[in-house]
Amino acid sequence: MSTTTAPPAADSPALATLFDKYWDERARLYPLEATSQGDNRYNDQLPNDGTLAYRQAQQQFFRQYLDQLKKFDRAKLSENDRVSYDIFLYEMQMRLEGLKLNSWMMPFTQFSGLPISLAQYGAGSGNQPFKTTQDYDNWLGRVRAYPVWADTAISNFRRGMKAGVVMPRPLVEKMLPQLQAMVTPDPTKSIFYGPVAKFPAGVPAADQQRLTAAYQQAIKEQVVPTYQKLHDFLKNEYLPKARTTTGISAVPGGPDMYRYAVKFWTTTDKKPEEIYQTGLAEVKRIRQEMEKIKAEVGFKGDLNAFFAYLNTDPKFMPFKTADEVLNNYRSIQAKIDPNLKKMFGRVPKTGFEVRQTEAFRAASASAQYNRGLADGSRPGIFYVPILDPAKYNVTRGMESLFLHEAIPGHHYQIALQQENEQLPKFRRFGFYSAFSEGWALYTESLGKELGLYTDPYQRMGALNGEMHRAIRLVVDVGMHTKNMTREQAIQYMMANRSIDEQAATAEIERYMAWPGQALAYKTGQMKIIGLRSKYQQQLGAKFKLSAFHDELLENAAMPLDLAEKTMDAWAATQK
Repeated sequence: MSTTTAPPAADSPALATLFDKYWDERARLYPLEATSQGDNRYNDQLPNDGTLAYRQAQQQFFRQYLDQLKKFDRAKLSENDRVSYDIFLYEMQMRLEGLKLNSWMMPFTQFSGLPISLAQYGAGSGNQPFKTTQDYDNWLGRVRAYPVWADTAISNFRRGMKAGVVMPRPLVEKMLPQLQAMVTPDPTKSIFYGPVAKFPAGVPAADQQRLTAAYQQAIKEQVVPTYQKLHDFLKNEYLPKARTTTGISAVPGGPDMYRYAVKFWTTTDKKPEEIYQTGLAEVKRIRQEMEKIKAEVGFKGDLNAFFAYLNTDPKFMPFKTADEVLNNYRSIQAKIDPNLKKMFGRVPKTGFEVRQTEAFRAASASAQYNRGLADGSRPGIFYVPILDPAKYNVTRGMESLFLHEAIPGHHYQIALQQENEQLPKFRRFGFYSAFSEGWALYTESLGKELGLYTDPYQRMGALNGEMHRAIRLVVDVGMHTKNMTREQAIQYMMANRSIDEQAATAEIERYMAWPGQALAYKTGQMKIIGLRSKYQQQLGAKFKLSAFHDELLENAAMPLDLAEKTMDAWAATQK
């Protein structure tokens, strides 16, 4: 008697159509995101996203697509479609859950929100294209909608003041100089003047003249007065009502906001207490590793004295120019190149560059990766802020930072995902912090296998970076659920890693502004390390590291629990 198994189901064209339609319509709802992904259809749009009507439109949008998804019988879908189905279901449910919260009462912070991102789009060097006359006119459309957006933001802040949903005072104090810096009486000194200060060849002279006048007028009449209005409102009306407490749990509905934030950013059902305990254990483990390096280099003082030595000894600051710093990063790329081929079967086609962060945002920026475009028109860029090359310290972990932000961290993960045309667009351009940041932090642990970390001070830099992410678990949960104060969190960070007070303060205030986000990194890293070790044990000699990496990256970013399910299915085929 013979048994035949049913052939695997084919991918569903109807489901693919649903996903395409969703992504196409989503661009209209989130035009700034569309621009950053290279979809230029709505480059003149700036939605008034703080209004009730806009929140209702989002709710209707996600609800409609959730209902349409549920018409498909998951059991009858192909394996690939089931993964897409599960991710889409998760995404719709999380978005709908988030819309029930009162976070709209705090429309922007010192760390994120339109007043900051508008300047990044409008500077001329960011995601907004400035290649044609139409591009220049598109940007004017966005800028003209900014005053209306700001009026809504002020009205929402006022609603928050009435409801007691207000921001912590130190954050508001940081926002004031940021807004004031955008108030430039001379329009040619404004960051928003950047695009007309250097026109590309494709814009005719007559248009250049018209646009220069139009940009000067927009800066004078829309940009500057709007930033001034936001500044004055926050200073005179909002600051006196800002709260003295640190964590989000202090505001009405705050505990629910934090529970949601933890789920949203970690993409797991882990409880805050479990995350906190993991953080404490990791801080302890990494301290022991740091002690070993201190002993290896023969340093006699305690760990805090060792941190101070790393921060201040001139031999750790060998650079004279910004180019020397950038070239050091480029040399890391050359060093790891031969070994990358053993660890990755697939590499991105998207170009890659190391650049210095623009001066206007360098003071408040950290090193970051800016995604390229799959069509090759924009490379992936690793931005390095260099305020003073002579103070740029090699022990910050230049090797681990390059692995994380550049190759094989964010650049490999994001570029390979965007280039994978087999995936629906919501997966090609999707972003889950726990997966993406978890991957980037995981790649720091590949340093030794890639031929780096031969210098104990670079290993110390890598540990310092990992310690930073472990501390985040303790202070984020501590501030938002355990009444840990801003000051206690700053002290805890400084006691456990090499960092000065100014940098520690900026970090802690970031977690106050963005509850839960900082939990993503370590949670994701530990999941990926756990999966690798699980499959190494299960598969023994059949485990191939490059196959593990390729499979993980080919499936693209997704919630961690779904990533584990998908990778388990892969491991079963390797036996």
